[in-house]
Amino acid sequence: MTQTLISSEKQEISIGFERPFCIIGERINPTGRKLLAAEMAEGDYSRVVSDAIAQVEAGATMLDVNAGIPMVDEPKILAECIQLVQNTVDVPLAIDSSIVEALEAGLSVYKGKPLVNSVTGEEERLEVVLPLVKKYNAAVVAISNDETGISEDPNVRYEVAKKIVERAEDFGIPRADVVVDPLIMPVGAINLAGKAALDLIRRLREELKVNTTCGASNISFGLPNRHGMNAAFLSMAVGAGMTSAIMNPLHSEEMSAIMGADVMMGTDPECRRWIQKYREPTPEGVGRGGRESRRRRRA
Repeated sequence: MTQTLISSEKQEISIGFERPFCIIGERINPTGRKLLAAEMAEGDYSRVVSDAIAQVEAGATMLDVNAGIPMVDEPKILAECIQLVQNTVDVPLAIDSSIVEALEAGLSVYKGKPLVNSVTGEEERLEVVLPLVKKYNAAVVAISNDETGISEDPNVRYEVAKKIVERAEDFGIPRADVVVDPLIMPVGAINLAGKAALDLIRRLREELKVNTTCGASNISFGLPNRHGMNAAFLSMAVGAGMTSAIMNPLHSEEMSAIMGADVMMGTDPECRRWIQKYREPTPEGVGRGGRESRRRRRA
């Protein structure tokens, strides 16, 4: 089955159908975070460091790093943040930018094999991003929209994904190094968006044989109890074949859903990770069998 290998200088991970779900921490992103944006623009990366540590401690498999701040030197900031995060945590990174110069700045300093986030099906974008991906031996997120925009028809989104995969192969990028984002629509606005997404994820796995990712919180946009909705979607998406998601690992509901899905899919052998995470500690003086230790009983 398809495996996408991503690495840092110290760690290699595999995204794949028979692997545990890959959690890509989303918090190093100034979009919608005014304080973080202001700090990054001033060269203060202390929050970047603390966010990196917190996400890895919460269970993130890798981290997305974005420096999209208006009116700043994004290539410089992104490269500096990537270097700092790599010096702080061991996990691999996704280099996230819509600006090609920023992507190349990040790729040029990265140690290992990163995930580039992202390329769309627009011809102009394909022609500039895919050569960079090949040059730096990276993997890439393929977003299923093109010059026509984002289609509500999952069949159209499938065809855009297929086009990107085929174009990547033309540039010498193997199918395993393309992770497709099928674009998750908000179910509160489009009632059948969840079902359509699950059907498309299955098709991408079975027909195109690619790994998949998404912005997990998109599904719940505009709804109350978003974490509950995200958790429901993520567990079902894993069952449908989704292999990674860009999400906030600090939310326990979503993390429990993913860990439970790994158990159900057989990628957590003997439920080891689940037990390690959730087993209640043994009370002091009580052995594994639940009885008091001999020493205490003899006292």
